[in-house]
Amino acid sequence: MKKLSFLAGALLACCMQVNAQDFVSTTPANRNAVIEEFTGRNCGYCPDGHVIANQIVHNNPGRVWAVNVHAGGFSPNSFPNLNTTESNTILNGFGVSGFPSGAVNRSEYNALNRGQWAAAVSQQLGQAAECNVAGQAVINPATRLAKITVEVYYTGNSSVDNNYLTVMMLQDSIWGSQSGGASNPEQYVNGNYCHMHILRSTVTPTWGDQIAPTTAGTLITKEYLYEIPASIGSPNGVEVDIDNVTFLAIVSESVKTPGNATRPILNACELTTLQGTEDAIFPYITAVASASGISCSETREFNIAITNGGLDEITSLKMEAYVDGEMVKEFTWEGSIVSYAGTMVDVELDVPGGSHEVEIKIVEANGTAFEFAKSVTTSFDEWANVMIEGEEEEFTIEIMQDKYGNQITWELIGSDGTALATGGPYTMLVGGSAVTQMQQAKVTVAKGECVKFVIKDAVGNGICCQYGEGYYRIKDSKGNIIVDGDGDFGSEASVLLSVSGGVSVAETVASEYNIFPNPVKDVLTVKGENMSQVVIYNSIGQLVETINTTENEVKVNVNSYKNGMYFINVIDNNGEMTTTKVSVLH
Repeated sequence: MKKLSFLAGALLACCMQVNAQDFVSTTPANRNAVIEEFTGRNCGYCPDGHVIANQIVHNNPGRVWAVNVHAGGFSPNSFPNLNTTESNTILNGFGVSGFPSGAVNRSEYNALNRGQWAAAVSQQLGQAAECNVAGQAVINPATRLAKITVEVYYTGNSSVDNNYLTVMMLQDSIWGSQSGGASNPEQYVNGNYCHMHILRSTVTPTWGDQIAPTTAGTLITKEYLYEIPASIGSPNGVEVDIDNVTFLAIVSESVKTPGNATRPILNACELTTLQGTEDAIFPYITAVASASGISCSETREFNIAITNGGLDEITSLKMEAYVDGEMVKEFTWEGSIVSYAGTMVDVELDVPGGSHEVEIKIVEANGTAFEFAKSVTTSFDEWANVMIEGEEEEFTIEIMQDKYGNQITWELIGSDGTALATGGPYTMLVGGSAVTQMQQAKVTVAKGECVKFVIKDAVGNGICCQYGEGYYRIKDSKGNIIVDGDGDFGSEASVLLSVSGGVSVAETVASEYNIFPNPVKDVLTVKGENMSQVVIYNSIGQLVETINTTENEVKVNVNSYKNGMYFINVIDNNGEMTTTKVSVLH
C-alpha cells in the first residue's frame, strides 16, 4: 500500500487518482445495499424500524448496511443531539411521508415504509453491479486524522458519464432516550437506548464527489484526509468516539430531480477501519478480555488484542500486567506484526474473585522503550470449596418456587460448558397471591469438577416477596446445605462450586467455645479462652469477616449479613480450629 504523510490542519480533502489497485475486486458481482432509515428519538415506532433493518443486515453480512438518519420533527436537539446538516440534506432529498421510513439504494424518489424494506433489499441484491467499491480508513488516535482510501473499479458501464462517490462517517453506541425503546430489547437497557450506525457526517460533499470515467475496466482511487471532530451537534453535541466510528463508501449514478439526491446507488461497501500513525514504531492495545469459561481457579487467561499502528514491522514486545495497581507479571512476546496489522497475545494472570482492575502495559517494542497502557474492569465469581469423600457426589437442588413458577429456570453447568442438569419452567400456582411449592432435582458431580449453578427469573423480580417467599438450596448427599440462597435476586443469581476430595466444609466439629445467640439477629457473641482469630464464612464458602483478638470475648455485628447459614471458625493460639454453624435471621 502506498503511504502518504499526514498533513497538518483541519478538514483536508486531498483527492488523488492513482493506478495501483490495493483493495477493490475486479471480479463482476451483484450490488450491495444501503438502507437510509429516517428516524428520531421522539418517534415511538422507529425502534421497530431499527429491529427490521438490523435483521436485514444480520441476514446479509457484508452485503447490507443500515444508516440511521436523525432529522425532522421527531429528532429533537436535546442531548444527545443526533441531528446534522448532512442528515437534514439527505432527508430533504426524498419524499418522506412518515417515520420510520427509508431509502433502499435510493432506488425510489419516495422513501419506503419499513414493511417494504426487505423486498426492496432482496431486489437490489439480485442485480448485477456496474462497479465494485472498497477501501480503508486509518485513524491516527493522537491527532484524530483519518486517512481514507477508496477504490472504485468498473466491471461494466454506467448509463451516464459521471457518477458520484460519497463517504459517510457513522457512529455506534451513543446512549440516550428513545420513545418506544422497549420494543427493541437488544438496544434498550435499564431505560436507556443504545443508538447504532448513526450518520454523523460525510467526508465528501453530502451527495458525493463526481468521478469519471464510468466505463468497464476503469479503476478510480480517491484519497482523503479528514479530521474527526471531538464532538458533533449544536446545541447538546455528542462526543465522537473514534473506537466506535465506521466509514461507508457509496457510488451513486447521477443527480436526478426531485430532491437533488444522487441516485440510484450502484454499489456500497464499509471501509476497513483501523488506528495507526506515521511513526516508525507504534504498537497499541485495542482490547483486553478474560477468556470465557467456568473456572474455580484464580489463574485466569487473558486475551490481549494488539495492533501495529506504525510503519515498521513489530517483532518483539515487553509487557507488564497490573491488578488493582500492583504489578503481578512481566512477560515478553516475539513474532511478526506488519504495519497496520494485528495479533492476539494470551497471558495467564492470578486474579481473585470479585471486581478488579486489570491493566496491561507495553513498556518496550523492538528493544526500544515505549509506553502504552490499556485497562479493563473484570468481575469473577467466587466459589465454594465442596469436599467429598469418594469419586463423585450426588447433590440435591431445591427450588422453593413462588406463585409464578412458569418464570423460573435453572441449570447446573460443567466446566466444559455442558449442562449437567436443568429445571423449570414450573407451573404457575393458582389460588392466593402468596404461595410457594418445593421443586427438587438430583445431579451427580465428579470429583475435580468446577460447576456453575444459575437460576433465572424471566420477569426480573426473583422468587420472593408478595408472590411467595421462595429460595434455592444445594445440599450434599448427607443433607448438609452447601448453598443457601434467598429468592430476592432480580433476574439472575449464580454460584460456583469446586468439588474436590476431603471433608465437606459443612461437616463441623464440636465447638469448645460458647457462641450465642443462635439464631442471631444483631450481635453474635463468641466466648472462650486462648482465642487468636474468629473467621466467618457464608454458606457457599466465601470469606465474610476475619477478626483478630487477644481477648476471651468477641462481639460480631451481623446487621449487614444476609439471612442464612454461616460458619464461625475459631482459631486458638496453637493454630487449632473449631467450627460452629450459626443462622442469621433478621
